[in-house]
Amino acid sequence: MPEKITKEQRSNNMRAIKSQSMLENAITKALWRRGFRFRKNAKMFGKPDISIKKYKIVIFIDSCFWHCCPIHGNMPKSNQEYWTKKLARNVSRDQEVNQYYQDNGWKVMRIWEHEFKQDFETAVDSLAEFIRSKSVLKEKHPESLSED
Repeated sequence: MPEKITKEQRSNNMRAIKSQSMLENAITKALWRRGFRFRKNAKMFGKPDISIKKYKIVIFIDSCFWHCCPIHGNMPKSNQEYWTKKLARNVSRDQEVNQYYQDNGWKVMRIWEHEFKQDFETAVDSLAEFIRSKSVLKEKHPESLSED
């Protein structure tokens, strides 16, 4: 089926998609309140949602649609050829980004948006635990991150 909009219109539509969602903002606010300091959407390879350069940590919050969640991902009914190619490339790019950071000594975490929608606090807890467990600070001064 031929494309119903021009290439320029498609480009404008894709450009209008913002990299920060209300969910991502809620997540980063929750982490900030817990005392974690980080950068949001830093201009780094793959544009991680959360990055902590000091500890070489990157976190990606993957939406179920754009990153083909095996549970909630769905394929649009119209223009399937376009969407199949587009979404497959997103998944491929995710793997390339993970490999890049792992090859360069970074710790990578990917978490699905549905995990936050199911149980927000538990998902934020898992992010917090990942950061604590991967930070150099814990290795040098374990008492500084203890809950006592």
